[in-house]
Formats: sequence, C-alpha cells, structure tokens
Amino acid sequence: MTLQVGVIAARTESKPWRIQKLKMAEQWRENPGDNFLMECWADDPALRIVIKKLVTKCPHWGLVAADGVLVKWDE
Repeated sequence: MTLQVGVIAARTESKPWRIQKLKMAEQWRENPGDNFLMECWADDPALRIVIKKLVTKCPHWGLVAADGVLVKWDE
C-alpha cells in the first residue's frame, strides 16, 4: 500500500511539469521525445487525450494513437 501511495504522489508531482512540456511541444510542434510521450501515455490516462491530439497535429513525429495504444510507425 505504501508503494502505491508513493507512486501516486510521484505522478501527482510530475503532472504539472509534464503538462507544461506537452504544451511547449504543441506550441513549437517539436517532439518532446518518444520515451517521454510513451511514459506519459502509460502513467496518466488524462494525458492520453493531450498526447492523442498532439500526434494528430504532428504526424511528422511518426507516432499514432489508436485503439488505446501509442505506437511508432514507419513510413
């Protein structure tokens, strides 16, 4: 139980930073990093909505959000 509380607390603390980084990525249309996006996708269902919109706006990133997963695709 203590471990779960620690994980939730860490996620809560990092969320404002993640949101800010995603906003900057949207503004500049620059990929904040595939690993960062995958981590956010896996850790926070609320950020999935933001990431899904981002990858739709930025197809040059080479990522697709479909059927509840975020995947890298090759041209």
